[in-house]
Amino acid sequence: MPLNQIKYFQKGFNFSQDGPGNRLVYHLYGCNFRCPWCANPECFAPDTATTTVTVDEMLAEILRSRPMFFSGGGVTFTGGEPTLQFEALLELLHKLKEENVHTAIECNASHPRLRELLPYVDHLMMDLKHTIPNAHQRIMGAELQTVTDNIRLAASTRQLALRIPLVNGYNTDKDCIEGFCKFLAELPQNPALTVELIPYHEYGKIKWQQHGMEYTVQNGFLSPARLAEIRTAFLEAGIPTIQT
Repeated sequence: MPLNQIKYFQKGFNFSQDGPGNRLVYHLYGCNFRCPWCANPECFAPDTATTTVTVDEMLAEILRSRPMFFSGGGVTFTGGEPTLQFEALLELLHKLKEENVHTAIECNASHPRLRELLPYVDHLMMDLKHTIPNAHQRIMGAELQTVTDNIRLAASTRQLALRIPLVNGYNTDKDCIEGFCKFLAELPQNPALTVELIPYHEYGKIKWQQHGMEYTVQNGFLSPARLAEIRTAFLEAGIPTIQT
């Protein structure tokens, strides 16, 4: 795909779910992770219907949408993994910054050039799914080091909303939770860092089935008691959390 084109599979407005205020949200196609609980598996399903536009065509659409950006809103790029379309995303973010449009990205923190995007991103959301390298590679199909390096970088320089999915059987045993707490406790002190715990849900299960893909998570839910224990562990490590 040409470097000045962007491919997405979904767009729409929502309020305060993917960044502050009312936002136009683009779900960009493609992902380098294969999280078994993914809520948007159409981001990598080969039969997904997609739309391809140029950077300038998407920019024009965003600028036309400005009247809808109330309550501090703007545009959010999520996925899939938006940074896979790096060059086009970088160009678009740069142009949006020149137009004073509030920008947000939600990403898995895995792109080695992520720091180049940061000057043009007003609201950064990043996922942390595991802290044990071999488990991260086995479950997500991707290495962990760049993820943790990028999170450290972002936490040391800017506002960061860090999101941790909690999926029974994958990342909620004692070693995993201790790993999360240790990693977060060692991050640079940053009052603009928030940590959101996201208990497992099955919102994406039917999508896997619709695209003919096997959904392999079983018994992913956590009991209220276990969720309370995990929140307590984070709090005792000095890490306040938000739970959604």
